[in-house]
Amino acid sequence: MIKKNAVLITVLVALSVSLISVSAVFWEFYKLNKQQYIDHIFTKYSVITQIYREHMQRSSSDIMLEANLAVYDLFIVKDKAETKKILSESKLLKKEGFKSFDTSLMINKNGLFTKKTVTNLQATMLEYKKQIYFHISGQNADIFIKDEDLKPYSYINILYAYSTVFLIISISFVLVFQKLRPLIRLRRKIALYGSGEMHVSFKTKNTDEIGSIANELEKAKLKINTILESRTLFLRNLMHELKTPIAKGTIATQMLSEEKQRNRFVSIFHRLETLVEEFALIEEVTSLEDTTEFKEYRLVDVIDGAIDMAMVDREKVSIEIAGDVKVNVNYRLYTTAIKNMIDNGLKYSDDCHVKIVINDKNELCFESKGECLKHPLQFYIEPFTKENPSKNSFGLGLYLVDSILKAHSKVLAHEYDDGINRFIFA
Repeated sequence: MIKKNAVLITVLVALSVSLISVSAVFWEFYKLNKQQYIDHIFTKYSVITQIYREHMQRSSSDIMLEANLAVYDLFIVKDKAETKKILSESKLLKKEGFKSFDTSLMINKNGLFTKKTVTNLQATMLEYKKQIYFHISGQNADIFIKDEDLKPYSYINILYAYSTVFLIISISFVLVFQKLRPLIRLRRKIALYGSGEMHVSFKTKNTDEIGSIANELEKAKLKINTILESRTLFLRNLMHELKTPIAKGTIATQMLSEEKQRNRFVSIFHRLETLVEEFALIEEVTSLEDTTEFKEYRLVDVIDGAIDMAMVDREKVSIEIAGDVKVNVNYRLYTTAIKNMIDNGLKYSDDCHVKIVINDKNELCFESKGECLKHPLQFYIEPFTKENPSKNSFGLGLYLVDSILKAHSKVLAHEYDDGINRFIFA
């Protein structure tokens, strides 16, 4: 599944990585920008402490203190209940401790001297109901101030920028997906064509790269279909035309008076007829498109049909297969494959006997006694190859078996074990 949709998955991964990366960058930028904003507005506490220090040093009235703070849009919160509520429900933005230095002129018996008083204070910036509050507290100081000018940090601008980038990336990938959709449809059509739907159309009105590929495939399909139709027509006409002279020659042979010549010609025409039939089967197997002819049969019934087709003595074939074993096959072709394996086993075995069994892997096996093959199995699968020319064979038997098995999604295998040749429908 992953391999079939590798391009689509790659695009999705790229989209996910892009969106996650952009989100992470904007999140870090949001946190940094917010902290910088808080640090910037927190510096206003220095103005508050300076005004408050001067008020303490000069012992000015509260009205004067409020007037000095109002210049900077700062107002003292006097309601104790309100300040308590703000302290308990507000959001802490920043807190920082500092020292306040007060200088006063004193006199004693030695004369005038300057007295410096150091007071440890703490400045806290709070956010409550979208307002900024400063709380200056210490040993002899406690003032709660509302800032009318400053507003809490707003993330709207960053959210707007993030949404814009997010939308641009998403739209870009949507456009990529739109461009990939014809490619997905083209893949499905190619799969249909490969499965035998010869009339599927690849033609498209698109003029992009994918459209050009689809139109070229349409041209290639038309050429392939024309070649296949010509090939099928040629082979069928050829085999039809060959059967007529073979039939006439067989009839004329019976008119020969000399038995030796008659038997020789009968054998020749019989072999020619067998060759034509094998060619017909090969043509049928190679052009097999429709799998609806595959039906479920009992394997022993298929083997019985193959033995009848081979016209051999049933005592020469041992069947060790349970009656409930079933196969989903094209009956005529699969029967022909088994018939060829029986013929091959009887022809090349030492005792003219073939045993048909099911192995541990639930595979059909044909066992016969004899010498091990002198060449790899692939040598014998090639058409018109045979090890012993004296045998009555055209070298098409195993080639036909292999072709039939491939049409059934199987392969022909061979193994040799303790004097036994074992051919397997794997």
